[in-house]
Amino acid sequence: MAMPADTNAAGDIFGGWVLSQMDLAGGIAAGQRAGGRVVTIAVDKMKFIRPVHVGDVLCIYSSVGRVGNSSMEIMLEAWALRHRFGHREKVTQAMFTMVAVDEDGRPRPVPKCSPSAE
Repeated sequence: MAMPADTNAAGDIFGGWVLSQMDLAGGIAAGQRAGGRVVTIAVDKMKFIRPVHVGDVLCIYSSVGRVGNSSMEIMLEAWALRHRFGHREKVTQAMFTMVAVDEDGRPRPVPKCSPSAE
């Protein structure tokens, strides 16, 4: 839930807070697909569509796109549930690129199929 401490000077929720929540959601999706630790290496096509307000619940949806040797594209959409109980409205979208890494932080191969599919 977006809280007063997360606002910018205009009184809307700071875009960096939204980006942070999307990064967390993208990391969860990529980590599940990679079966382990991942890191964010790029954020592309970040589009802030509508503002997020105090009291909105931010719902983030992900889908795994292209999967390379060690990298994955994760498409993310953020939707605001207005005032906790109101209508839902798409507020932000972006493409995150995540890389699977080993214990030393070096890139490692992403399994050919999702570990959860086995």
